[in-house]
Amino acid sequence: MKPLDPRLVRRIGPARRHILVTAGLGFVTALLILVQALVIARLLAPILSPVPLADDGLHWWGRIVPEGARTLATGLAVLAAVVLARTAVAWLQERLAHRAGVRVISQLREMVVDHVATRGPRWSAGGRTAEVATLVTRGLDDLLPYFVRYLPQLALAVTVTPVMLVVVLGLDWLSAVIVFATLPLVPVFMILVGLVTQERSARHLAAMQRLGARTLDLIEGLPTLKALGRERGPAARVRELGDAQRRATMGSLRVAFLSGMVLELLTTLAVAIVAVTMGFRLIAGEIGIETALAVLVLAPEVYLPLRNVGTHFHASADGLAAADAAFTLLDEEDPARARRPLGTAPDARGRVLEVSGLAVATPDGTRLAPAALSFAAAPGAITALRGPNGEGKSTALLALTGLLAPDAGTVAVGGTAVLRDDAAVDEASWLAQVAWVPQRPDLGPAGRTLSLGQRQRRALARAFESGRPLILLDEPTSHLDRASRADVIAGMRALAEAGATVVVATHEAEVLAAADAVVEVTAARAEAAS
Repeated sequence: MKPLDPRLVRRIGPARRHILVTAGLGFVTALLILVQALVIARLLAPILSPVPLADDGLHWWGRIVPEGARTLATGLAVLAAVVLARTAVAWLQERLAHRAGVRVISQLREMVVDHVATRGPRWSAGGRTAEVATLVTRGLDDLLPYFVRYLPQLALAVTVTPVMLVVVLGLDWLSAVIVFATLPLVPVFMILVGLVTQERSARHLAAMQRLGARTLDLIEGLPTLKALGRERGPAARVRELGDAQRRATMGSLRVAFLSGMVLELLTTLAVAIVAVTMGFRLIAGEIGIETALAVLVLAPEVYLPLRNVGTHFHASADGLAAADAAFTLLDEEDPARARRPLGTAPDARGRVLEVSGLAVATPDGTRLAPAALSFAAAPGAITALRGPNGEGKSTALLALTGLLAPDAGTVAVGGTAVLRDDAAVDEASWLAQVAWVPQRPDLGPAGRTLSLGQRQRRALARAFESGRPLILLDEPTSHLDRASRADVIAGMRALAEAGATVVVATHEAEVLAAADAVVEVTAARAEAAS
């Protein structure tokens, strides 16, 4: 994790204006803090001085706050005005920071969701959907303190700290030397605590993702578990994951509080050194009371922005860990996007679908499933893909849709290449001609209340009524009763007779018997295939 992640800065987008205004308000805050400190010194100096004040203890800086502020009425009026101005600036700064944070988080969330949506069904089936769901909800929400608290304090650190240090130097050079010598200790301790914070934040995010994945898997499989009488079985495991997430959360909070305590103690000791030195010099008459008061009020303001930067950075570390995970996901290359464009897809109606040497590697890269698959699917006919589980029937259909880039082979329509390992036609123009029904159709929220068989029948009905020339069906009868299977087979035959090209992956004997051509799908080890 970096204090200012350049990837996050590049994606600030429409919130950049709010961030710049926030930085400008930080400089205004620095000036108001300076005026406030000088006014307090003016007010208290006549009260604490044993003798009437003759000289201006603020030296050149006395021009900002004239000696007339030593009177109670004038001084209190100016102080009240400064306090009100600081309150207004702080409110505006936090409001703009909150607005910028919400916009950046929303934009980053949309980018992650859009990126995942383009990766295709096979990537979604790889078990990372629950991880992404946790990331774009609770994970990125933790990024808000980074914008609301951390970035404004970072703006104050680059404005208030140098200004206050210069003012202290103009008032008393010895105090400025002490502050300058102790100031680097704050970032050093910030880094030391940050090393621990990074590990804790990564652990917290991993615990949230494990809990989210387990919960989503449980919800998805709950009907099956309930049918088998095992719905209470995973409760213990979910409880363990919840405890792990609770421990990770408490660990992150513990480190955040520890960092705040360490930085608070460090800055308190540094200010104490200035105060003790100033006390001895006051007794010796080496410095005036007004100068000493101004330095004592300004000294904590030199350390405060840096201390708050460390505190809020560690408090927002969980959000930064989530942002880092989001950027890692966005940087993953999508093979489908890297393919060379072949232009608009040719019209598939009435043309033969030709598959030659199609091969797709498994996610671990050890096997090709399918391996060297070749066949020709003619319009007006049903072509069935047959083979044992795991040989690549579903993957072959997915590659035919263009949603999965093949590792070898060519898909052509009427002799015109449509898909290759390094090139593809325009995705929208090709998908507009394809109706694809996977084994477990997702009908969105409307399908949540339907059984798997009901979802399958509804998805098949949509495909049959789509009027598209290429129909790809993955185990269309696997979850249906005998009567429904007969209806689906009759619907497939009617589509073929109407001129559509029907390609179906199946184990069912009834479907194989109704097919005009049966193609064997086999897998092979990647080394043997090469």
